[in-house]
Amino acid sequence: MKLKPLADRVVLKQQEAEEKTKSGIILASTAQEKPETYEVIEVGPGGLVDGNEVKMCVKKGQLVLVGKYSGTNVKVDDEELMIVRQSDILAIIE
Repeated sequence: MKLKPLADRVVLKQQEAEEKTKSGIILASTAQEKPETYEVIEVGPGGLVDGNEVKMCVKKGQLVLVGKYSGTNVKVDDEELMIVRQSDILAIIE
């Protein structure tokens, strides 16, 4: 199944948690923090949202930073994805 977001929504996939610290210490899976960085999987068309014209700034394949409690989590074909509004995306990681 494939998701096609509507309006100003974006489908994201969470990046894997770091297994090592910068100093080289290997972390147990219970000690790993889930990162708030996501890969953009699909982008909606934008358009008129709540009476305002919305132009989509993010593109498929970009890495973005999202707030900790943003969006709606969904499971598609055993894959955990998140759907957020473009305004919930805090930054594009370059």
